[in-house]
Amino acid sequence: MERFNVRTGSRTDFVDITGEISKVVSKADTQKGICLVFVPHTTCGVTINENADPSVRADIAETLEKLIPWSGPYRHLEGNAAAHVKASLVGSSIAVPVEDGRLCLGTWQGIYLCEFDGPRTRNVYVQLLRSL
Repeated sequence: MERFNVRTGSRTDFVDITGEISKVVSKADTQKGICLVFVPHTTCGVTINENADPSVRADIAETLEKLIPWSGPYRHLEGNAAAHVKASLVGSSIAVPVEDGRLCLGTWQGIYLCEFDGPRTRNVYVQLLRSL
């Protein structure tokens, strides 16, 4: 298992971590298997989405804010309940197939750490499961 840190720049931030994960896969020399990516945090997540047009990330962030506004009738006393709800919807892990030593992502896909309570330094864990 490998771990790396990501520094986010704002309360809501989508950081492309595809390159870092690809480096982990290359370094491990796993030709075929599954790459698991996990973030051990309750106010951020990880997702796969378009990496060609940055407006997609802005659209996702704006839509989540409309659906789950920062201030609302929340009971969580820490004041970041919206971030917890958004992270639960996005999820804390993804699995990506590995074939011929590379992530099997679509042409327009990238892997993003999704920050909802930043700026912060976040941990990303990458585990490779080799196929026989």
